[in-house]
Amino acid sequence: MTRYAFAERLALADLMAEVGPDAPTLCGDWTVRDLLAHLLLRERRPDAAAGILIKRFAGRTATVQQRLAARDFDTLLTELRHPPRWSPAGLGPLDELVNLAEMFIHHEDIRRAVADWTPRKLEPGLSEALWAQARRRASLALRRYPVQVRVISPGHGTVTTGRPGTQPLNLTGTPSELLMFLSGRQGHARASLDGPPEQTSRLRGVRLGI
Repeated sequence: MTRYAFAERLALADLMAEVGPDAPTLCGDWTVRDLLAHLLLRERRPDAAAGILIKRFAGRTATVQQRLAARDFDTLLTELRHPPRWSPAGLGPLDELVNLAEMFIHHEDIRRAVADWTPRKLEPGLSEALWAQARRRASLALRRYPVQVRVISPGHGTVTTGRPGTQPLNLTGTPSELLMFLSGRQGHARASLDGPPEQTSRLRGVRLGI
């Protein structure tokens, strides 16, 4: 089994080393250092990670993340490249499920934070793995959306989600671009969205996440 999640992890670490700790990302005002600290907190400090999803714990999460970010940058990169043995990264199928989207999206968060970025050419197996992630994310992120949305990736498949019985929107793209769109990076994803202008504008601006 090809370990795409681990390959993305290493490529992400290499890119972080190349651009440096102060380079921008698509994650708001986070720099590469901040993003790296987030990834390590998520993986190495589960006791402090609840604030990523639960607002009332956000203060503790932010404090621990800031402490991580203050550490030596090269040491942090080494820890990203070598996850703890007890983490999902050590278990192939679980690593793909838990970490592939995370590593791919944040890799692209750095690549796409500059004006002249270009899409990567991905091998077919990785594209298929990303389609599985995009399909799952579409079902979760848009399950309560007030308009029906058809998420279409030519050669891979179609997912229909949102509110049935309404005039559907068609969101079309490669698996990687759909995954970026469905992860809240609508303005940085090369995916097409067809349907009533008011509804397409709304979906492009809505906060998407899980």
